[in-house]
Amino acid sequence: MSIASALLHASDKPAGKRPYFLDPEVERVMAVTMAVAQELAVARQRIDTLERLLEAKGLVPRAEVESFTPSAAEYAERALWSQEYINRILRIVQQEGQAAEAAAKGDLPIPDVTREIS
Repeated sequence: MSIASALLHASDKPAGKRPYFLDPEVERVMAVTMAVAQELAVARQRIDTLERLLEAKGLVPRAEVESFTPSAAEYAERALWSQEYINRILRIVQQEGQAAEAAAKGDLPIPDVTREIS
């Protein structure tokens, strides 16, 4: 997958309108916070598993993990991942911005167009 393609698809959205149960601004902050929490929880579990397996097999002690310095290529790979991650976390902000732009142009979402012509 190319860098442009990865960044483009990192913020794909499901079809339909987003349901709101609280104030939209509160929901936005909650959505961002929960996306971060979910990503962090999964990452932490995987990191813990890998560190335990590596140490248990005598391959890499945890101290060596702590002192690791990435190469330029590894740093670039991490930077790309970070951009994709930020895009996923801020998906709601991007989607709402796109919806506002479409509304300003007079574009209606597909379900609204269907209702309007039926």
